[in-house]
Amino acid sequence: IFDPGAAVRWGLPIVRAVHDLAAAATIGLLVVGTFLAAPESAQQAGELDGLRLRIIRAGAVAARCWFVAALLVAVLTAADATGSPLSGPGFLALASSFWTQTELGQSLIAVCIGVALAAIGATTARTPVGSAWAGGFGLLALVPLSLGGHAAGSLDHGNSVDSLLIHLVGVTVWVGGLATLLAFARPLGGRLPVVAGRYSTLAGWCFVLVAMSGVVNAYLRLGGLGNLATPYGLLVIGKTTALVVLGAAGWLHRRATLPALTAAGAPGTSGKPKAHWFARLASGEVLVMAATMGLAVALSRSAPPVSPVIADPATALLGYPPPPPLTLATWFGHGYPSVLWLTICALMVGLYLAGVVALHRDGHRWPVHRTILWVAGALLLAFLTSGGPAVYGRMSFSMHMIQHMSLMVPVPLLLVFGAPITLALRTLTARPDKSFGPRELLLSVVHSRYLAIIGQPVVAAILFVVSLFVFYYTSLFDAAMFTHLGHQLMTLHFLLVGYLFIWSLVGIDPGPKRPPYPIRLLVLLITMAFHAFFGLSLMQSAALIAPDWWHALGQTDDAALLADQQLGGGITWGAGDIPALLIGLTLIIQWVRSDAKETKRKDRQADRDDDAELKAYNERLAALAKKDAGK
Repeated sequence: IFDPGAAVRWGLPIVRAVHDLAAAATIGLLVVGTFLAAPESAQQAGELDGLRLRIIRAGAVAARCWFVAALLVAVLTAADATGSPLSGPGFLALASSFWTQTELGQSLIAVCIGVALAAIGATTARTPVGSAWAGGFGLLALVPLSLGGHAAGSLDHGNSVDSLLIHLVGVTVWVGGLATLLAFARPLGGRLPVVAGRYSTLAGWCFVLVAMSGVVNAYLRLGGLGNLATPYGLLVIGKTTALVVLGAAGWLHRRATLPALTAAGAPGTSGKPKAHWFARLASGEVLVMAATMGLAVALSRSAPPVSPVIADPATALLGYPPPPPLTLATWFGHGYPSVLWLTICALMVGLYLAGVVALHRDGHRWPVHRTILWVAGALLLAFLTSGGPAVYGRMSFSMHMIQHMSLMVPVPLLLVFGAPITLALRTLTARPDKSFGPRELLLSVVHSRYLAIIGQPVVAAILFVVSLFVFYYTSLFDAAMFTHLGHQLMTLHFLLVGYLFIWSLVGIDPGPKRPPYPIRLLVLLITMAFHAFFGLSLMQSAALIAPDWWHALGQTDDAALLADQQLGGGITWGAGDIPALLIGLTLIIQWVRSDAKETKRKDRQADRDDDAELKAYNERLAALAKKDAGK
């Protein structure tokens, strides 16, 4: 009855396929040009020149194509969702309502904005840092894509959306990177083995992410092995088969092609036959990847066999059944795993331990207590985002504040003393060809002007305090509770703000020059005073925060909700005392140690120059006394 027409039915899958290929090309070109390819000379390491500049500018062209395709997808999706033909009367009004009033429409517009920023960044970039920003905007443009389709409409929509996001990032980097290598294999020439080796490592990580997220998505949407015989299940089997083929091709690259390329590029050899073999194998991979992306488009247009029946509004809002009544046992024993945060925590622990092992292999030691603190912080973060605090934090304001305060102070406190930046800088090696690798990226962040500003204790304290008032006394808290993306951004924001604040005061990692210890101690005391004031304001408030959310969950007793909110204020007020005391004691200890080091330094200097500084000081005093006596 509501048929948008053949142009939409046929055009949307085609344009979506072009959209996905352009996205992969954009991100692949920006990743290879920024992080994998080397500059023409060491003197030009900080600038984009020669082949690197060509690759980035090709990424800009691909980004423009992606932007046009994103606009067409937004238009055709509006027609498909509203059932209105493109030339039908009132289509623009219906489309405008779709883009502004539905989450899917807003997501499509957000994609267009992100792609536009990536295109502008890739067009104007003159340094690897600039092209890295363009690539970052391109990856951010993938985030709204995960909010549409069947992922957002499934029962466990949170994990469906998160796993789809991980899937999209892995696929676009993997596909786009290989297509870029294939397109620029000849211009790379003798640099191809090094660039291909770096890409192979990156592709291995992408394969793991794609496989893991694909398993999660298939499990959530199929609902059982019996549904593999359905049309949707057959498409999943096709994608799985393609993934296995790609994994085998990647293994073959690692075991045979890369060593052959290196040997072919050795002095006195011709390299043409082996390079041709690489081109043939890579072309086969790209074709399989393109077919896989076509299957993905078909999946997005197909209904999964599992159509969950949501029995109550609370389940629809949460994405999972409401938890049982809160007890100490359920607080620690009940939870709902978050695919995104569990993946992040696993990477945090895995990469950190890999760095520690690498240091020990090189004969260097790393303090055991730092490793323990970092792992403890990652485990606490996993519990807060997947355990009892996560599920009960959405059912009660007081429980939400426990989760929130833990994200802002205890977790960052543990992570800061793990000194991850110091470990990374001691583990990562500078690239001999002066390309922009992980170490170079980390150093550019540490020494950036942006971090020099926000890394100052006063600025970090302002962000720490203002975030509380702005978030809870505006509509942001409502958005974070009603939308999955808003909730994830809330978690990330308060974790980063807390980490920045504590790191600016007592961090041992390198960063901008910090003010003297007395000023830092004063900043801590003032911040904790404002933090306590925020808690008191919640305790004394007679206005209910986010009443629509609590009412939507079926909690309609406003008096009980207000009492719970005031309890949350009390928790906020008291939650900062012990962490503030620990931070203050740490500051004092660092202050004393700093003074002791300075005293030892001056003593050694006095031993070397026979107290020259003291003698000069006494001579100045004597001269002043003689001058006063002459008057």
